[in-house]
Amino acid sequence: MKKIHTPVELIESAEEALQLLKDGNERYISGILNSRASYKADMDVLKEAQKPFAVIISCSDSRVVPEIFFDQKLGDIFIIRNAGNIVDTTTLGSMEYALEHLGSKLVVVCGHTRCGAIKAACSEGEFSPNISHIVNHIRPTLKRKSDMDKAVLDNVKAMIKRVKAEKVIKKLKIKVMGAYYNIQTGIVEWID
Repeated sequence: MKKIHTPVELIESAEEALQLLKDGNERYISGILNSRASYKADMDVLKEAQKPFAVIISCSDSRVVPEIFFDQKLGDIFIIRNAGNIVDTTTLGSMEYALEHLGSKLVVVCGHTRCGAIKAACSEGEFSPNISHIVNHIRPTLKRKSDMDKAVLDNVKAMIKRVKAEKVIKKLKIKVMGAYYNIQTGIVEWID
């Protein structure tokens, strides 16, 4: 049986953290998920502190919920969500906090199929200043605008590069990975 993380357990390596996410996605795809009946017990354990083993930078799309498709429990992963899984200063500050103060061992930038933010960035449309902030972070990353799946991958790879350039990543020797979530199949493909 594959290992299931508990909120009080400290994960020591990025490899172990990555394996927990991979195992969770396998459970999700198979439909054999962790029991969520322990939320109350987990809340009691977590009320004093949190020790998430991974940081996930994910899109805010309502169909993309890392806790579910990685089948993780309360307190396991530190999630930063925004449209297009962009890496801006707010994202980086949140990530830095999780790495330096909470001890997370892995950062994953997770894109997904049928991403509306990527579709907007591929278009020539006009946007409000707030949406333009998102689109303007994505547009420079796009090499293949005519193929949405490849555009999502281009964006994930560019965001990985931004994360890897951060001093905290180098100082703490944090592993950074990419992920591509298929909203139809539930499968996560991994990008080094």
